Amino acid sequence: MRVAGIDCGTNSIRLLIADVHTDESGTTLSDVLRTMKIVRLGQGVDATGAFAPEALERTFAAAREYKALCEEHQVEAIRFAATSAARDASNRELFISTITSILGVAPEIISGDEEAKLSFSGAASVLDSQRGQSLVIDLGGGSTEFVVGDAGGPIAAKSLDMGCVRVTERFHLEGLRSPKSLEFIDATLHELDGAVDVSQVEEVILVAGTFTTLTAQALGLKDYDSSKIHGARLSFEQMRQATASMLSYSREQRLALGFMHPGRVDVIQAGAVIVERILNYLEVATGKHNLVLVASEHDILDGIAASAAQRSQ
Repeated sequence: MRVAGIDCGTNSIRLLIADVHTDESGTTLSDVLRTMKIVRLGQGVDATGAFAPEALERTFAAAREYKALCEEHQVEAIRFAATSAARDASNRELFISTITSILGVAPEIISGDEEAKLSFSGAASVLDSQRGQSLVIDLGGGSTEFVVGDAGGPIAAKSLDMGCVRVTERFHLEGLRSPKSLEFIDATLHELDGAVDVSQVEEVILVAGTFTTLTAQALGLKDYDSSKIHGARLSFEQMRQATASMLSYSREQRLALGFMHPGRVDVIQAGAVIVERILNYLEVATGKHNLVLVASEHDILDGIAASAAQRSQ
């Protein structure tokens, strides 16, 4: 069966067309097409509470392109999931009705908890089934999901209203490392206390664009290479060096990086600050300084596509 998953986040809208294979061992996906567009749907939502007209138009244009690709590749089922920005926007009904008219399926504005579970499901391809608990972190534009689980699936999950677009828009004037910015990030991370127990975690799986971009920096890549990024294992120190480098670059230097998507240039530094604070939080919360960080190119998008197949059976 051929399905399509569309993940519409605060910063990007992504499409995965895949063939689904199901047997006694579970469901696997074989990529047919994987693509992304930076549309910044969440532009200004944190400040205004509504989608900007130009952000909607960028998103609708991408949806029309994705519809054509689905028809070209004879997709049998589509699931469109919208996340943080769509949860926050007062004019989301216009978004829902227009996407429905373009694609023929209604976009689902999923909860933070479901977003977290789909992220865990999608990241499962790099989970070490021989190990104990793993923590999946999906750092998006408007929110960041934390999911602890093991070979049996998710155990606990929490979605935090903190992402690279939200932090950029809220703190770019006074500084991404200003006391107010760091206080906001740290206070938000402490919402995990009592909700997601990370004390038994043995490895941390990092998904989504901020993490994969920083992984490319840590690996010293000249260009973006998914085959080298997916499954790459890094220490906390390697990731800290990558964030420090990214924070030292000017906009022109970031734009010149061969692995940098142009649409991520203006928000990657906020992402780097968030990552720094996440590493600090994990070291204290776990009492461990030797946790392994594993980058994954598979994430919520894979979970959305797999769920499209499950629903149509």
